[in-house]
Amino acid sequence: MTRLVQRLGWPGTIALAIVVLFVALAILAPWIAPYPAQGAGAPNVIAKLRPPSAEYWLGTDHLGRDILSRIIYGTRVSLTNGVLIVAFSLLIGLPVGLAAGYFGGWIDEALMRGTDVFLAFPALLLAVLMAAALGPGFLNSIIAVAVTWWPWYARLARAEVLVLRGQPYVEAARLAGVSHPRIIIRHILPATGRPLTVQAALDVGPALLTAAALSFLGLGVLPPTADWGQMVDAGRKFFPARWWYSAMPGMTIFIVALAFSVLGDALRERKGGAARASA
Repeated sequence: MTRLVQRLGWPGTIALAIVVLFVALAILAPWIAPYPAQGAGAPNVIAKLRPPSAEYWLGTDHLGRDILSRIIYGTRVSLTNGVLIVAFSLLIGLPVGLAAGYFGGWIDEALMRGTDVFLAFPALLLAVLMAAALGPGFLNSIIAVAVTWWPWYARLARAEVLVLRGQPYVEAARLAGVSHPRIIIRHILPATGRPLTVQAALDVGPALLTAAALSFLGLGVLPPTADWGQMVDAGRKFFPARWWYSAMPGMTIFIVALAFSVLGDALRERKGGAARASA
């Protein structure tokens, strides 16, 4: 524990604990949720819109479902959204950045101009337009956001490769006749892992927020599947009289997004400290 605090600092350690807690909630939702059936979407109209109490710790929604159970079940969707958006963005952006940075010339120019086309539009606006075109749904919302985010990973990967491709060990491999794909996979790709991992950790929070925004607009996961953004939207009609309906999932989004951002900052600080120490 002391070693972890030394590496990440107290803010980073607390953020990591929060992230681990919510991952555990997502995995163990059917066993942890007070009312698993309601968390999965089953109505309970005799208890609709009840305030927080000993029976319903965070209150109930307009269908009488326990909000705590819905938030716990929604953790599965929301965290998966954030992680898959970042993963899909990396899956597209990383090969583009590697190819552009390594080969240079007209390949670099063509790939970066294509990247600039996506960067010319506001990311959230483009995500909303893409989601509207694809239609609501879990996978569609992930694709819509990933399509707007991959250019940032392409540019980051390219910047790293531009530095790495001139390193002596890369030049030695090239002179030894090693193929370009092998050089990229064996020598360049591993060295880009740390900065991309840090950026990915930083981006899970904003990705989660963007996915929640799409759900809030009705372009994400469809009811009765629990989703934090969808819960905020559903409770909006009853606010402020039934404040807990929107406030509880909204606070959850804030806490988890902040935890990922603080964790990413801690990892970036650690990377910077390691770089200074090696220098």
